[in-house]
Amino acid sequence: MTEPTLGLVCCSAGGLEDVRAELIKPLVTDGWRVAVTVTPTAAEWLRSSGEFDLIEELTGISVRDRPKLPTEVSPHPTVDCYAVVPATANTVAKLALGIADNQALTQVCEAIGGGDVPVVVFPRVNAAHAGQPAWTAHIEALTRAGVHLVYGHDVWPLHAPRSAPGKILPWDDIRKAISRVVSA
Repeated sequence: MTEPTLGLVCCSAGGLEDVRAELIKPLVTDGWRVAVTVTPTAAEWLRSSGEFDLIEELTGISVRDRPKLPTEVSPHPTVDCYAVVPATANTVAKLALGIADNQALTQVCEAIGGGDVPVVVFPRVNAAHAGQPAWTAHIEALTRAGVHLVYGHDVWPLHAPRSAPGKILPWDDIRKAISRVVSA
């Protein structure tokens, strides 16, 4: 069997600064190929910290933050699974509604709509995000579509806005969810 390939989509939320060390590196060590696409703001964050180049160096694959031209070949390999980590409340809402307004969301919306590539999402949200009137409907829509959510009090207890800076993401649960959906 060839090494599995993860299409990792990252958003500008807490934990982004640790995604290379806590998610990508352990997966690469375990034999995964990881192709990373980031939202426009996440690209700015990663470039300003130097992580953008370090991710490319570790994976050997270009980090995507914009769409390719129609005449260009995709710089990323075919993936066995997508994971959106960390996912902002905005991204979760857009995925639930099928809004693909940037490169990162386009590929995941296609995977959700196509139903043939598993998708794992870790919503990096707080209690105010989850208290929005449409939030439950978004979570339910993604669940009905077969998206595997790393979500709930047992993995990510909700907190008040700006009350948990530096809170460590549930990296082990995220890695286990990714491995589980590819093994299924």
